[in-house]
Amino acid sequence: MKARFHLPDFAGHFKLNLVFVEFLAQRPQYFREGVEIASVYGAFPPSLWNGGRTQSGICDKKFIRSVIKNFNERGIPLRFTFTNPMIEKKHLSDNFCNMVMHLADNGMNEVIVLSPLLEDYIRKNYPNYKITSSTCKRITDQEQLCAEIDKDYHIVVVDYDLNHDFDTLKKISDKKKCELLVNACCNPGCSTRSEHYEAIGMQQIAYANHVKKYHDAPFNVENIKREHPEILRFDECPCAGRNLFEIMNLKNHISPDEIWNTYIPMGFEQFKIEGRTAETLNLVEHYMYYMIKPEFKDQARFEFLKWLSQNDVITIVE
Repeated sequence: MKARFHLPDFAGHFKLNLVFVEFLAQRPQYFREGVEIASVYGAFPPSLWNGGRTQSGICDKKFIRSVIKNFNERGIPLRFTFTNPMIEKKHLSDNFCNMVMHLADNGMNEVIVLSPLLEDYIRKNYPNYKITSSTCKRITDQEQLCAEIDKDYHIVVVDYDLNHDFDTLKKISDKKKCELLVNACCNPGCSTRSEHYEAIGMQQIAYANHVKKYHDAPFNVENIKREHPEILRFDECPCAGRNLFEIMNLKNHISPDEIWNTYIPMGFEQFKIEGRTAETLNLVEHYMYYMIKPEFKDQARFEFLKWLSQNDVITIVE
């Protein structure tokens, strides 16, 4: 039995995830049966190709090399969230994104894709990367989903509106190839989700271009909103700041008991926890909820937070 979890953000939550990987190795008795860390996903800011969540900040080459080395040496792939739907041909030559791809091009790391244009470019120029089909594609039709799974993808992340559509899930021929997002914060059946991804993509491109021109000068998001007023409608999205306990009440939520009692017996083993922009304590609570045995949750949380506050728990290689 395997429960392979994909964790959010190797850059912004670098230490959190690295310590958690070590925590699993050193305290396996706290964890539910079969828990593995399948990947840590995200992007190094200011990646223009990044999608799904707008990420700000600037990562230098030394930090990028360190993150790659620290996770890969522990057997954990990085999975790049290159799912910006607004990619144009001119963006393919982006120096920063191509530099990151070169640095991580060791046959171990992976890429999540949405844009066919970017997918073709990566397949041609970086054939060593395993390719994941993104949930951002919003494939909710049963036949289209099965066709997507039959394509040459390492993993297909199923649209989370299908999380409890067991008629569709049972018809999937290769369930081990499918990944289920267990803690989506978005409202079920959201009619503007794809438009929101596009707005995020515009902001990410604008931010990356700003950094190219002005480096670490403050970015004025109001400028991009004036150019693209359609972004304004997502300013007050009620979903983005939801914590674990609010997410648990949503229809798309998959509980730990459902993972082990329903989905794993069906043949699924890939599970994604979202939270690239989540606060640290919120993300820790998600990790305790999904991967720790209920009877050890309080003890594990205490010990993990203690580990996280110490500087000598792990050796970070430069």
